Amino acid sequence: MHLKVPSSQEAEASPTSNHRVNIPSSALKKSRGYASEEEVLLVVTVINSTYFKRKRGRTALIPSEPEYSKHTVLGGLVLAVMAGNHPVSNLTQHIKLTFKHTKQVDNGICVFWQELDYRTGHWSRDGCDTSHSGSEFICSCDHLSFFAVLVNPELSVDKTNSDNLSYITYIGSALSVFFTVISLIIYICLQRRRPEKAIALHMQLTGALFCLHLSFLLCSFWVSLLKENEESLVCKLLGFLLHWSLLATLTWTALEGFHLYLLLVRVFNIYVRRYLLKLGLVGWGLPTLVAVVCGISGVYGKYTLQLKDDKNRSSTTQICWMSSQFPHRLVVSYITTLAFPCLVILYNSCMLGVVVFKLWGVRRSSGGTQSSSDWKKMNKENRSRLWKDCATVLGLSCVLGLPWGLETTTFTSLPAIYVFTILNSLQGLFMFLWSVALSCKSRSENNSSIRDLSSQKMMTTSFNN
Repeated sequence: MHLKVPSSQEAEASPTSNHRVNIPSSALKKSRGYASEEEVLLVVTVINSTYFKRKRGRTALIPSEPEYSKHTVLGGLVLAVMAGNHPVSNLTQHIKLTFKHTKQVDNGICVFWQELDYRTGHWSRDGCDTSHSGSEFICSCDHLSFFAVLVNPELSVDKTNSDNLSYITYIGSALSVFFTVISLIIYICLQRRRPEKAIALHMQLTGALFCLHLSFLLCSFWVSLLKENEESLVCKLLGFLLHWSLLATLTWTALEGFHLYLLLVRVFNIYVRRYLLKLGLVGWGLPTLVAVVCGISGVYGKYTLQLKDDKNRSSTTQICWMSSQFPHRLVVSYITTLAFPCLVILYNSCMLGVVVFKLWGVRRSSGGTQSSSDWKKMNKENRSRLWKDCATVLGLSCVLGLPWGLETTTFTSLPAIYVFTILNSLQGLFMFLWSVALSCKSRSENNSSIRDLSSQKMMTTSFNN
């Protein structure tokens, strides 16, 4: 788009329906330089981003900020804005550039192309500010140049895969609700028969999982009853319940790791007065505090995700969660559903590593020089112990919530999303299997030292009231 505009007035141009530019009169006057003409030539157009190549050898789009190295240009288009015959920079009144988008894009940053030498350069955000209104990015820059919005590359999940993942999640959550109820019954019977602090912790974690999967099913069901643009107080309450139960599950998972730390690292002098009461205040109190603060801030409501089918037709799916209209939803979501789980998984992974080290040490100390007549028998026993050790580590990994760690892999591939969905929707089933293993273990009379660890006998002797 080429047009003559008066330099004494503000200019506006829209080369496409998704791009718009507002240029203040001060920028147009500056573009004239010392020329006396009242009108200046304004050029506003869009260019394919493939023409903008980074300097060879660079690993980042923005120097000193390698976290933007994997970002892509929104829509693959660069907005070029030129005026007059004089460079325009350091404006006190910034130009305003609007980039509309139809995809579900949560974050982006306004940048311009800073040329280094012939046909090479890099993206820079110097002099540009970014704001996001939900359906468009608004860039405010103090110069004229080639502009674009860098966004994180999105993994494409079409409507077919979305429906498949939804069915898997609904079925898995329904099974988890059923099995967590049975697990709670088993833990209650075990607790009456042999009161142990570890079993009490398992009960709390199982209860949090029950709330999590039940609230997810309720959120999905209730939002299907609402109209597209209809808001509901019940949906906000269900979003609060879902977020609270997720935080409670993660918190009790972290407390399971803390309990293992006391057992395996400190071992001695670990008596804590009113131990379960203090854990309960943390396990239920911290999620309640965070969820209440988020609720007062107006975080909860309908969350809308846009999808496309095989014919590139758009559709939406909704759930009662954090409202898509809340301006700081991304900040809350990243802290509570990404950063916090990562910290929990990192800590519990270290605890599981300690368990594996202890198992290995026990096996080495229990071994010895065997006669040739006993070699075949010992090999059979060692294979049996190996399977039991693997089952113990696998069960502990589920109790410690390590399947949540697959959340970080969902940004890489579609199969990773399927694996994450299957494993985490069936957490209630895994807790049921662990409760059955503990129930069977409590009836066994001849336990080895490693089985004493997995059945929590050390926990009993270490935490007597």
